[in-house]
Amino acid sequence: MATYDEHPRSPLRAWLGVSAITASLFVFLTTELMPVGLLTPVSASLSISVGLAGLMVTLYGVSAGLGVPFIVAWTRRVNRRVLLSTLLAILALGNTITALAPTYPLVLTTRLIMGFASGVFWAIGVSMAMRLVPERHASRAAAIVMSGISIAAVVGIPLGTILEGLTGWRTTFLIWAGLSALVFLAVVATIPSLPSTNAVSVREVFGLPLKNTQLRRVLFTVVLFVLGHFGAYTFVRPYLEHSASATPFVITVVLMVYGAGGAAGNFIAGHTVNRNLRGSFIAGCAGLVTSLLLLLTIAHGQAGSLITMILWGVSFGVVQLSQINMTQAAAPDTFEAAMSLNTMAYNTSIALGALFGGLFADHLGVTSVVWFGVALTTASLLLTLGTRRRTSRTVPDDALATHP
Repeated sequence: MATYDEHPRSPLRAWLGVSAITASLFVFLTTELMPVGLLTPVSASLSISVGLAGLMVTLYGVSAGLGVPFIVAWTRRVNRRVLLSTLLAILALGNTITALAPTYPLVLTTRLIMGFASGVFWAIGVSMAMRLVPERHASRAAAIVMSGISIAAVVGIPLGTILEGLTGWRTTFLIWAGLSALVFLAVVATIPSLPSTNAVSVREVFGLPLKNTQLRRVLFTVVLFVLGHFGAYTFVRPYLEHSASATPFVITVVLMVYGAGGAAGNFIAGHTVNRNLRGSFIAGCAGLVTSLLLLLTIAHGQAGSLITMILWGVSFGVVQLSQINMTQAAAPDTFEAAMSLNTMAYNTSIALGALFGGLFADHLGVTSVVWFGVALTTASLLLTLGTRRRTSRTVPDDALATHP
């Protein structure tokens, strides 16, 4: 059962803590994805191919996914404030080493370790934010934290590319190391002691889906929509270049619009998941399917592309927050363990989605990747629609919040 804080914190400090966790998500995600815009200068500087430089992103994502259930279980006795501070210290040090590394193997090793830290953050961050505020505001706190994803997409990744153009890729990573250090200080200053709750051993973590039918169904649902979404999203630029003759400027605009839509979707879901969690996910997943179909039918010009990407972003924002709340509703007494499995499934599916999408694109063309996305997101929607009625109940706020 969730426990409640006997000593309520001041509202200001609680929401400052939520903001610090949101900033943490921002620096973790931008650190993960920033190399996408820096591959060319990194490859030239370290005398490697662009494809090999792409391993900076791949290894980070793989370690974030595969290592998290083990690390979360091994740190189950560690105070969550201390753990988050340690993760941010690793991020700051890792970005510093990346900036100064003389060889690419050192860069990859550093990125691998940073990926483990990022995965643990994904497992504990939302839970920490929800514990800081009264239970009636738990979903709103989760929505604010998840908005860090959209902020990173709209501001963080383009900013990294701009900084590289002005200063060089090594200085860009040094700047991100400094930003990570500032977020570390914010966490130390605003987040109170949060003793670990409902954490379990490695054996119990991997035993959860075997014992918990609802959690197992949620994880399958997550795998399907992430495979479909990221399979298509990874290749949205070449698709728009091919179908709509989109210029680099147009691509930048539509991706920023997508990120803004994601922030709006998070905001909307922050209010709707309390009223009807299952319905929110169904609506968001239906929006994903619709947006991908629109991509195939109307996104042959700038107006159609903008409309499609707005709907896609809003839908993904709704689905993203809904699936986190679905995970907690399925395993409220072991939320961190369930989130570690969610993180593993999510990150692995991102990698597989990009892999399968690449195979489709190479052999059948980029349009086939969009159809791949339609098929998988539709499967996720149908799986949710096919669940028994008992899972469609509105989930009360106190089932969506974990307290120290």
